[in-house]
Amino acid sequence: MTTPEPPFPEWLNRFRPYAGLLLAGVPVYLLFLLYAVGSPRTTDVGYSPAQPVAYSHQVHVGKLGMDCRYCHTTVETAAFASVPPTSVCMNCHSAIGPDLESIEPLAESMETGEPVRWVRVHDLPDYVYFDHRAHVRRGVGCVSCHGRIDRMEKVYQVETLSMSWCLECHRDPAPRLQPFDSVADMNWSPEKNPRTIGRGLMEEYNISPSTDCSICHR
Repeated sequence: MTTPEPPFPEWLNRFRPYAGLLLAGVPVYLLFLLYAVGSPRTTDVGYSPAQPVAYSHQVHVGKLGMDCRYCHTTVETAAFASVPPTSVCMNCHSAIGPDLESIEPLAESMETGEPVRWVRVHDLPDYVYFDHRAHVRRGVGCVSCHGRIDRMEKVYQVETLSMSWCLECHRDPAPRLQPFDSVADMNWSPEKNPRTIGRGLMEEYNISPSTDCSICHR
């Protein structure tokens, strides 16, 4: 009678004493993986870099009621949200507080022609394509991604901007939509169920977001 071949090669027996350690290490590895994927250190939630000018959105947007699109002029027409040039800032500050110490970098920029070196807060990886125009023109409000900018003395990242976060909205955009003419209104709230409003907007704006990989990874 022929002896059956063992199901595994004999050299695997050398690792049997370490099998317990390996199994014990799996939960630790999984915890580390969850931390790496979801922790603020890797998602940049709360990221708030120092800027060359201490610009307060709380004052300009919240108190003065400035529309986001006055400074970020391309959000409706281009893939990127433009950083305002010095001339936009000085439209007001050439007459309002021109001698304030806090805006000295702006005055210097205006004089020399050198741009202010603003630091990007919301910065996606190079392998991700995101189109501001496609979202804003379909009723995705500024607050949906950037939070209550009008309450921020210093801007910080509110959402993870992770792939799972984006997919969650692409799969169910209705509760996050608002009328196009109110996308920059931080105080907008639906008069009835957000999902009901959103479904109506999806039909009106012909919204059917894809979850295909090529939409964001081109």
